[in-house]
Amino acid sequence: MIVYPVALYHLFETNAYFYIDEKSKHGFLIDPAAEADKLSEMIKKNGWTIEKILLTHGHFDHIGAVDELHKTLNIPYYIHKNGKDYLTNTDYNLSLMTGQKIILNEAQYLNDGDIISLETVPDVKLNVIHTPGHTTDSVIYLDKENKTAFVGDTIFKQSYGRTDLPGGDMNTLRHSISDIVLKLDDETKLYSGHSDETTVGAEKQFYL
Repeated sequence: MIVYPVALYHLFETNAYFYIDEKSKHGFLIDPAAEADKLSEMIKKNGWTIEKILLTHGHFDHIGAVDELHKTLNIPYYIHKNGKDYLTNTDYNLSLMTGQKIILNEAQYLNDGDIISLETVPDVKLNVIHTPGHTTDSVIYLDKENKTAFVGDTIFKQSYGRTDLPGGDMNTLRHSISDIVLKLDDETKLYSGHSDETTVGAEKQFYL
């Protein structure tokens, strides 16, 4: 599996990620924040087949290109079950303040502990781990075998997501970081929404 980061811009920069199986060229797209045309062009240029869109949480800067890609690629998108509050409420997903007014009604909802796999390569699996605090619907997608985690805004390199927005709670986020993220293997690579790549081991030095 290879991670392809993509910097996308709408008001500010957000990281999206393609997670691609080299042999089949099938994979996932995590947090398509904006610039649907740019993402579509990358998919076409590389001959990839994206089977599923995965959302770490429902803020506008992680979901801005979902509707267009969902329709043009004819693929489903997934979010934690608490994400319904965000995808269907422009105050919660913060899109109202940008003028976008994003409403997404066709999500497939996930629970903590679910496993998402590729249809063509079932051995490629991501564990869904609920990590609330930044939002009530925040999750990380963990590939245990390859020690890779897509963590959204739960944790950044030497930082973490803000908690002063709807559904945010600092104590809950501290729990998610200390008792969930930092309990993963030290070698696990962390790919976040707004910082460079880091590892669990490196973040332990910062947090603990």
